[in-house]
Amino acid sequence: MATITGIQPRVLVRASGGPRYVVALAVDALGTGLLRPFLLLYGVTVLRLSAPVTGTAMTVGIVAGLVCMPAVGRWLDRGARSTVVAASMLVRVLGVALLLAAPEGHIWLFGTASLFLGIGNQAWPAAHAALVATVAHGRERDTALAGARALRNAALGVGALLATACMAGGATALRALAAVTALAYLAAAALAWSVHVHTHPAEAAPAKDRDDEPAPRMLALLAANVIYVFCLNVPEIALPLVLVTQLHASPVWPAVVFVSNTALVVTLQVPVTVLMSRFSRRTVLALSGVVLAASYLGFLAATSLGHGWATAAVAAVSVVCTIGEIIYAGSATALVTAIASTHVLGRALARFQLSTGFGLAVSPAVITTLAPHGPAALWGSLAAATLLSASAVATEKDQATRFSGCRPRARAGL
Repeated sequence: MATITGIQPRVLVRASGGPRYVVALAVDALGTGLLRPFLLLYGVTVLRLSAPVTGTAMTVGIVAGLVCMPAVGRWLDRGARSTVVAASMLVRVLGVALLLAAPEGHIWLFGTASLFLGIGNQAWPAAHAALVATVAHGRERDTALAGARALRNAALGVGALLATACMAGGATALRALAAVTALAYLAAAALAWSVHVHTHPAEAAPAKDRDDEPAPRMLALLAANVIYVFCLNVPEIALPLVLVTQLHASPVWPAVVFVSNTALVVTLQVPVTVLMSRFSRRTVLALSGVVLAASYLGFLAATSLGHGWATAAVAAVSVVCTIGEIIYAGSATALVTAIASTHVLGRALARFQLSTGFGLAVSPAVITTLAPHGPAALWGSLAAATLLSASAVATEKDQATRFSGCRPRARAGL
């Protein structure tokens, strides 16, 4: 099995879609960082909606956005790549425009804006992974996906910091942030579209065979992924809940954990993915579940310590949890792109994003329901479910596809 022994920035940029596309990713993530953490505040502060109504509208928008994924998958399977990425950004421009147009107290416009933002946020990961899988192959593709995640987390963090600095301006500042976000999405869409990456599936196989080929079922992988993605909400939801409400720690601690998580992802995502490339992707994904489960048990042990030590111990264990997240993120999407043939890659990635979106949607409710019942209920349940998921991933057999050896010719203006 070939491995990547070094990380060459120029090669990584080319494998990620080229310089213009990398800039598009950064600009898009910067715009998302400006608005996404404060969308709830926009509804409450600018539109004067109640917090429960605003939160419900946001949740409905996110979940409803998942409905578009089957159509996105089929669009990708017809050969579109950069066009779908650009569309996922443009639809968010429309969402932000509706936010800016919504008058005070207008829940329906806010809900519609949340829907368009949700569609864009759900469609983008599958479209991006399909584009990278078109311009890069093998372990180079895995590293490119990891590099994009590191870049995106860095830009999200910068955007969130800029937005935080502007928060003193109140409603006027939030409207300005929304306007800047729309411009960022528009610029990112133009850059993404300009790389002109698409495939020619008709040249790789007869149309009848292509239409008849089923996407890999990946049932165990998809079910396990719903549990795996809980790790993404641990730093944002579970740990602040535990640190502030149960351990009565200063709010500074959750901020430290979140910043540390972001910094580790930015600095370690690519190196860890390269390091793990000596093993099979399925083995690495199963290993990530073991590491995550161990961190959950570590949180359980840490919370049993005295208050003088528990807070610091939880923060220390969060590093292990972040390592598990990094290993998971570097192997999960890469595994899907490896086991699905080119003709059904879009549908396979769409199904995977459905499981990711569903897990992200239900995890806050699950975490906040389990937490009041004590650390054992929360961390013990997460550890058991994650170990079970890791076992399912390790034992599932990859579905053979008839055209797995065929790669359509890609045309990219890079």
